[in-house]
Amino acid sequence: MLFSSMIFIWVFLPVVIIGNAILNVLPLSPSRSLKAKNIFLLLASLFFYAWGGIYYLLLMLAVIGINYLGGLLIKKAGRKKTMVLIGTLSLNLGLLFYFKYFNLFIHTVEHLRGMESGGMGLKEVILPIGISFYIFQAMSYVIDCYRGNAKVQRNILDFALYVSLFPQLIAGPIVQYKDIEKQLYLRKENTDLFASGIKLFCFGLAKKVLIANVLAECVDRIWESDLSKIGFGVVILGSVAYALQIYYDFSGYSDMAIGLGRMFGFRFKENFRTPYMSHSIQEFWRRWHISLSSWFKEYVYIPLGGNKKGNARTCINLFIVFLLTGIWHGANYTFFFWGMYYAFFIILERALIGKFLDKNKWFGHIYTILIVVFGWIFFRAQSFGDALAFIGGISRFGEGTFSYLQFVSFKTLLALLFGILFCGPVQAVFGKLYDKTKEKPVVGIGSILLQTALLAVCICMLVKGTYNPFIYFQF
Repeated sequence: MLFSSMIFIWVFLPVVIIGNAILNVLPLSPSRSLKAKNIFLLLASLFFYAWGGIYYLLLMLAVIGINYLGGLLIKKAGRKKTMVLIGTLSLNLGLLFYFKYFNLFIHTVEHLRGMESGGMGLKEVILPIGISFYIFQAMSYVIDCYRGNAKVQRNILDFALYVSLFPQLIAGPIVQYKDIEKQLYLRKENTDLFASGIKLFCFGLAKKVLIANVLAECVDRIWESDLSKIGFGVVILGSVAYALQIYYDFSGYSDMAIGLGRMFGFRFKENFRTPYMSHSIQEFWRRWHISLSSWFKEYVYIPLGGNKKGNARTCINLFIVFLLTGIWHGANYTFFFWGMYYAFFIILERALIGKFLDKNKWFGHIYTILIVVFGWIFFRAQSFGDALAFIGGISRFGEGTFSYLQFVSFKTLLALLFGILFCGPVQAVFGKLYDKTKEKPVVGIGSILLQTALLAVCICMLVKGTYNPFIYFQF
């Protein structure tokens, strides 16, 4: 079920909001009311995920069971708790490997043996939606229990709610257990928090429907054409459009997820912070998909030694983290390359050019945008061949068979314009002014009118049945 679908907006979400509100007004003690709301949200979340298939739900329940038992055993294992941790993480990673990377592994073996694709006669494994997100969340719980950073959760229903909570279930943000542990018992709902949740949801929906979806139509047409015949203009259009598409698609989902969480009293951390305004690749990764970067930093980079064992070891640690980041994003060698590509620039900045970029902000910004946009080509391509064919169009000035005018419309141009303006420039110019005036009634009324207008336009677009799936659902 998509956040940007009519069934979610008009049926599922209102039912859950009304059900939660009813539980708020029942004559129950605060603790009983919260327990009832947790059970209700758990049932709603399981239904939300089961909408995609009972098979997927059973897998998620298995992950919940594995990590719930893992936490209990860690508490009881004493000196053997390390073995319990290794066993639990192995089961998690084994499931992730099978469902996400088994097909790539088999195809690689077939290729090395000179066989055609499918020559081994094995069926393709279907990737369960959101598996990377909820397995990473579950592993953070077990690791935090092992470290003593979180209490072992004895109530399996509350632990299941943490893993399956529908706002962040399918595409994040990745919520670490220690950040939400207290909210399972002590969260408070209020009108201001609910209103801010509606605001975030509306703006996130607008990002997705009015910008990402529109640009996706243009991008898909370019990549589905004969890439050997595109020219310089089409390459630039396709690269910029995809960079904006993936930002507004994923940050839009994150805004909606954070907003939905607030509607039910949960406070999730920010996942994007105008990453295209960065002045270095290091800064970009502090602003892009913050929850994933934080996860790898805390559970991989620091355990490897971080930056405390000398420059050479630090560079190795950074390479490992970004290689794993690429692998996490998909079962394709283009993602592996994408991870190593970023590792190269992160290490380069740390070893050589970091101070120069800090002193030359404009150069750093241009450099960062060029590196990031170029990197998205490999992220979008289905194969290295497609990526290289696309890049080859850069050398064809006016020689391509296709003109960029074939891929744009007035709607596309508007999406590009607003996409560029609102990916950071508008926030940089007017952000401080808004912070100073947002409490004024006229600004509040204007914000409500804007939210209402955006929601109405989005619904009209969705009724027309425009392109709608989220990019990060495949991860």
